[in-house]
Amino acid sequence: MTEAGYRDLTNGLDPQLVAERVREGMSENDRVLRANGIRFEAVGPGYAKVTMTVREEMLNGFRICHGGFITVLADTAFAYACNSYNEQTVASGISLDFMAPGRPGDLLCAEAQEVFAAGRTGVYDISVTNQKGELLAVMRGKSYRLKGRAVVEL
Repeated sequence: MTEAGYRDLTNGLDPQLVAERVREGMSENDRVLRANGIRFEAVGPGYAKVTMTVREEMLNGFRICHGGFITVLADTAFAYACNSYNEQTVASGISLDFMAPGRPGDLLCAEAQEVFAAGRTGVYDISVTNQKGELLAVMRGKSYRLKGRAVVEL
């Protein structure tokens, strides 16, 4: 048990190793990753970077990437960043703004960074860019930790 009365969910492992093991464990059953072709570029404590290529079936009636797919990519980065400490964490809210459209064949990249985390809550900023580095969307995610529940057994 820790000083706060909760068990240590990291087994004293290096935080980077914990984040990598959480990614491995979560992604085993994450059907959203496979269905959308989402790939990991990086993961770390309070951080995740994922990519996805815009495919034909992701295009709306204007032949641009449907905003729902951009949101899925941003939310995926958010989920892996806020669970990276091996404590089950869920979204309590998101706010997303679009700046530019994703085009067929674009490689989209969502990068999530922890801004603040204390107690059961956290705030994360997520940016979505294309292969040229152009900003397509920004998302702010608010998280809620389910204290004492491990994501994976370490």
